[in-house]
Amino acid sequence: MKLGYTTGYWSSGPPAGVAEAIAEADRLGFDSVWAAEAYGSDCLTPLAWWGAGTSRVRLGTNIMQISARTPTAAAMAALTLDHLSGGRFILGLGASGPQVVEGWYGQPYPRPLARTREYIDIIRAVLARSGPVEYDGDFYQLPHPGGTGLGKPLKSTVHPLRTDIPIFLAAEGPKNVALAAEIADGWLPLFFSPKADGFYRAALAEGFARPGSRRGPDEFEIAATVPIVVDDDVERAADRIRPFVALYVGGMGAKSANFHRDVIARLGYERECDLITEAYLAGNKQEAIAAVPTALVEDIALIGSAAKIKDELQRWRESVITTLLVSGGPRQLRQIAELVG
Repeated sequence: MKLGYTTGYWSSGPPAGVAEAIAEADRLGFDSVWAAEAYGSDCLTPLAWWGAGTSRVRLGTNIMQISARTPTAAAMAALTLDHLSGGRFILGLGASGPQVVEGWYGQPYPRPLARTREYIDIIRAVLARSGPVEYDGDFYQLPHPGGTGLGKPLKSTVHPLRTDIPIFLAAEGPKNVALAAEIADGWLPLFFSPKADGFYRAALAEGFARPGSRRGPDEFEIAATVPIVVDDDVERAADRIRPFVALYVGGMGAKSANFHRDVIARLGYERECDLITEAYLAGNKQEAIAAVPTALVEDIALIGSAAKIKDELQRWRESVITTLLVSGGPRQLRQIAELVG
């Protein structure tokens, strides 16, 4: 089981202490460091800025939203950061949800799986650099078929350091997880639980079995964001995680289309999800937070005493997960490294 450090989202500004935490993660032998974006800070600039001070860890986007950039722009960013990091970049991509895609980026959301497939096709064509890039898809066309009519197929002026930069796909539903197994090099799950391991193994197996699938299960990476809070008081530890769960279940998506909520509901918390959503959308955030049961937190996170966490880690080791993505300051990272190592 490998460890990765996730810097998380910015709030009103850059989070304090991230540079120190990244340096400690690099020193501790963490496998990777990840930056996020939603509709505030982007994920590439912080990764380049903070990553410049590292020498070993891989640097990943978790996640770069496909509606924020054209496929060729994403490929340009990937090959640039891969050069600057000496071949340590991981391109983590995700479709996001309709509220962000249509409300923030002004792009259409329908058919996100098909759109993702085309997006990755074009990125791989840019990185392969076998010739000028041409593409005639339902969502992306290169050159653009309208406009002046002067567009022509182009090839990257920069030779990629690696033509096989790893691409990870963020996915929550079974169809999207299967797509990740088929066309990507890794999967970035959120709210993974060992309780759902069989469900996800089946979805991954479907993707691996498709004709032309890129990887097999033994060479496919799965890096899951897993909160870890070491505290002998389990309820107090759960209180650290409840706001995060309430935000995603109640506030990160439309009431009729919230994929994070669906993940939690599938774990057996349909009624609790309804209560959280109703309270959150009514503006009662504290009520929504209080509605997150401790059992749910224990399903998706590792909380409690060091002995309890060590015992529960076995379930995660036996799951499909290959990397735990964790957060915290240098002291917490040292504590987690000792527990997991």
